[in-house]
Amino acid sequence: MYDPFPRDETPASWVAPCVCADGTHAVLKIGFPHMEAENEIHALALLRGDPTVLLIDSDIKLNAMLLERCEPGNSLREIFQPDQDVVIAGLLKRFWKTPLPPHPFRPLSIMVDHWIVETQSAEARWFDRALVEDGIAAFRELANSSFARTLLATDLHAGNVLRAERSPWLVIDPKPFIGDRAYDATQHLLNCRDRMRSDPLDTIRRVASLLEVDYERVKLWMFARLAAEPRKDWDDERTSLARLLRV
Repeated sequence: MYDPFPRDETPASWVAPCVCADGTHAVLKIGFPHMEAENEIHALALLRGDPTVLLIDSDIKLNAMLLERCEPGNSLREIFQPDQDVVIAGLLKRFWKTPLPPHPFRPLSIMVDHWIVETQSAEARWFDRALVEDGIAAFRELANSSFARTLLATDLHAGNVLRAERSPWLVIDPKPFIGDRAYDATQHLLNCRDRMRSDPLDTIRRVASLLEVDYERVKLWMFARLAAEPRKDWDDERTSLARLLRV
């Protein structure tokens, strides 16, 4: 066992490289209790290494995973950001399976409802009440208007994509839910901060086009997240971007 990866890189888990008895290089991951990542093991087992890291072994009760190690392991963040769009889109299209029932995956509306409760509990700190209320309404509209049965990654951004030997890029840390494919564009977009500041609509349009999902739904999901997703500071850069998307 080697020293664990820095906690700022893996804040919701304890992760360390290791070597199996047969000499295979692997990663041991123990996930901390986390509502969004509850079914990570199930998703990795379903996907069987396409487009994620392989799940070698696991213990669901301990939320412990023995995973394929990505080598050399460079992050997708290291390449030109518009090129990241293409890689992310290709990975998500491979991730989007339709699991047959019975399965353990929860609808996306469960996470949305969780966020709404958290946001409403911070009502006293809202800076722009009308904006937050519009964001909550958008969350509800989107969650209630989708009947999709697609497995979503929900947290796929360049930092969760690593270069590997088996495949040029592999996904780590999925937080799986079932729902609207348009939602899955949002985490990457939220990480494209400079482009979202300078040209938010064209940036959203480009990613939606690469994913072949509805631009208007991606834009509305982005507005909802920017306006009403739980956070500490209710007068921040996300608030400013939400105003642009509302207009």
